[in-house]
Amino acid sequence: MFDKSSWIRLPRNVVIGHDTLSRTVEAVSELRLGGRPLLVTSPTPKEVAGGRVEAAFEEAGESPETIVIEAASVESVERIVEAGRELDAGYLVGIGGGKPIDVAKTASATLGRGFVSVPTAASHDGIVSARASMPEGDTRHSVAAEPPLAVVADTGVLADAPWRLTTAGCADIISNYTAVKDWRLAHRLKGDEYSEYAGALSRMTAEMLVDSADSIKKGLEESAWIVTKALVSSGVAMSIAGSSRPASGAEHLFSHQLDRIAPGKALHGHQVGVGTIMIEYLHSGDTDGYRDVRDALSRIGAPVTAEELGVTDEDVIEALTTAHEIRDRYTVLGDGMSEAAAREVASVTGVL
Repeated sequence: MFDKSSWIRLPRNVVIGHDTLSRTVEAVSELRLGGRPLLVTSPTPKEVAGGRVEAAFEEAGESPETIVIEAASVESVERIVEAGRELDAGYLVGIGGGKPIDVAKTASATLGRGFVSVPTAASHDGIVSARASMPEGDTRHSVAAEPPLAVVADTGVLADAPWRLTTAGCADIISNYTAVKDWRLAHRLKGDEYSEYAGALSRMTAEMLVDSADSIKKGLEESAWIVTKALVSSGVAMSIAGSSRPASGAEHLFSHQLDRIAPGKALHGHQVGVGTIMIEYLHSGDTDGYRDVRDALSRIGAPVTAEELGVTDEDVIEALTTAHEIRDRYTVLGDGMSEAAAREVASVTGVL
């Protein structure tokens, strides 16, 4: 007897484009959320967008409360949860890059309150997903969180963000190539549940970025439009799957290990981009696959070598040989690579 069921939670309002920051209150009001808004941001995003959003809510008579955080940490989440309870906040608005959005969505899940995402940098697909990156020991892990009820992405604000953040977002999307291949492999070899719909959407998103690589230029608002649409699609794929598998495979395990081995050296998206080059080679061998990935990253301006990441060759080898230890998620790395095999892959693909 067929008894399968799924519960997919997707944003109700996604507003992307020029000067959409001015429509934040409108996008939220359509959700008919009650109570005061609690705005979560960090120092730079507050200057770039947070002040304008706060003023717009005040003008609408919503009496917002704003909290500025410094890091995406358990302590920051606890601080927001406590503030949300004291204020009896009706919903939370995360304004910024990865830190405020991850903290706000995680706190929203604890509080059982709605969450609105207002990204100021197109640096990762967490702006839409029901996953957050949180510290665990000396690395970071993806944890379940509250998906946004609305996303307001102003392409003017995003185009003005540091270019390296945009290239990191592009690399994060391109990594969907290998994430989906790892997911399918786990389905075939381990019986993991696989969603054809989520997998196809994730692959299409990566292909869209690769095909548009030559059009993604620094300072162009149209480039921010292309990248943000891809980030939204990737986040939706994760919501459909009910996990991060459509966008997180061995390349993300590699990045998490680099966070532990060489903390603070490179952005997450850049690390997974370099990891994708090597993992694509493991999946496809000496074909055009890994070259296509590497060339697309190069055209966008993202790192493709250890040197460009700011890490050593030995950091890459250690991360590649120990990445399988990060979490119980089957990937092409299986139960690990030998040092000789890792060195060969990194050398052949030009990472070393």
